Amino acid sequence: MIFHVRLFARARDLGGADHAALDLPNGATVADMRRRLVALHPQLADLAGKCAVAVDAEFADDNRVLTEGAEIALLPPVSGG
Repeated sequence: MIFHVRLFARARDLGGADHAALDLPNGATVADMRRRLVALHPQLADLAGKCAVAVDAEFADDNRVLTEGAEIALLPPVSGG
């Protein structure tokens, strides 16, 4: 299945686009998505593990199974003052 992952902030800058299309098997998890994203975009390796992931507008842990049509967002940590 093809999943579209929206990239925000620093992830968008490093990835060079506002989204990434990933081909993942049925039953893939958020952790699988992170690994595939880094395999396709190695420049995200240091950041991907620090990012929060939202699936269908809810924060998801790495064990969450992705379903067809899921809306996925990679949200880097935010700092500021």
